[in-house]
Amino acid sequence: MAQKARISLVSTDAKKLDEVCSQIKMIAERTGVEMSGPIPLPTKHLKVPCRKSPDGEGTETWDHWEMRIHKRLIDLDASDRALRQLMRIQVPDGVNIEIVLRS
Repeated sequence: MAQKARISLVSTDAKKLDEVCSQIKMIAERTGVEMSGPIPLPTKHLKVPCRKSPDGEGTETWDHWEMRIHKRLIDLDASDRALRQLMRIQVPDGVNIEIVLRS
């Protein structure tokens, strides 16, 4: 039974995340390994309401800030050549990548 690599990608910028996913897809096509994904997981919305006036006087006006966290999952067969090329990918700032090998 061959080993599989599960790659999980997390970022606040969806465009950067999709660029890394396309690079991984190109590596899988070049090396000929079987790949499934990228599977988009639900986006997490972190919302922070805060008062506009610093002293509490006046009308209650609020700013609403939101940060979105996007996640993708990719499964591919773990061949040595494919994993070596995966390690060479230029990962932009703000994109976290985690590779777990499983059998």
